[in-house]
Amino acid sequence: MSEFCIIGSGISGATIANLLNKKHSVILFDKARGPGGRASFKRIRGKTGFDHGSQYFSPKTKEFKKFIRILIKKKILKVWGGKHIFLNSKKKENKKHLKIIGKNGNNDISKYLLKKINCNYLSELKKIYHKNKKWYLYFDDGKIRSFKNLILTCPFPQSKKLSRKFINNSFFDKSIKMDANITTMIAIKKNKKPNSSYFFEDPILSWAGNENSKKRFKSKYDLWTLQSTFNWANKKINQNRNNKKENSKIMVDKFFKLSKIKKTKIYYFFNHGWKYSSNSKPFRIKSYWDPKKKLGICADWLVGPRLESGWISAQDLFNKIMR
Repeated sequence: MSEFCIIGSGISGATIANLLNKKHSVILFDKARGPGGRASFKRIRGKTGFDHGSQYFSPKTKEFKKFIRILIKKKILKVWGGKHIFLNSKKKENKKHLKIIGKNGNNDISKYLLKKINCNYLSELKKIYHKNKKWYLYFDDGKIRSFKNLILTCPFPQSKKLSRKFINNSFFDKSIKMDANITTMIAIKKNKKPNSSYFFEDPILSWAGNENSKKRFKSKYDLWTLQSTFNWANKKINQNRNNKKENSKIMVDKFFKLSKIKKTKIYYFFNHGWKYSSNSKPFRIKSYWDPKKKLGICADWLVGPRLESGWISAQDLFNKIMR
């Protein structure tokens, strides 16, 4: 039986699993089809696809910069070049802040960290129970599994729902509102000299990235990932599954209008709603660990909205566990 059970394969789950696996046996479960969490890559065929979650990494802390440099050296990550345009703003691209992406997809970090971990995908955790110093986990396939140590890396609402009655302090007293995001992925006619990305000042559309510019694949189309603003997505997210075509059309029309790219036929599109995309307000602690119950929580929402925040939270939890 594995000593540690990790729920979630985003950067927090992948990082804490990788760190613990050096001294302990680890098993990981995720409800998704593959690793990455918010840094998921939607593969179409071969290497062709979209970074439909986190678009790139721009390291801020000394420790994360060092980690990223190692992965660039190992050719897991690379720099995203080209022109990144800020529209309707005095703000311009800061070329000192490199935009780092995965060589094949932005879930490459999770893939790298989890390559020695026993991972189980399409496994959704529904309920947890603690008895006789063991955690009992109830999954959607009807199976019940038990472990000594449990670590959750889920979004705030899901972590709270699963574990609140087992945490006897004010950890969950703070009210956190996680912002939503709606992502639309489109294939359009090729532009001769497309920019790599656009940053918009618009109430609906916040960002657009040209996947072809990441130089991972060749395609007869230009593939664009469009992401909404938080405010617009917060209003639309609950009905997004029923209104995918309508919401995507609004975003696509905005994209052509704001970017001034000639409107062309949409050869195909995908829509993905992130109900719990990010939390812009840091929590009071970087991670949670109960040494008696052996319950831990680490995630980006504890530290901030950046993908780097999840890595920081996982490092902090590992240090607490090892004390």
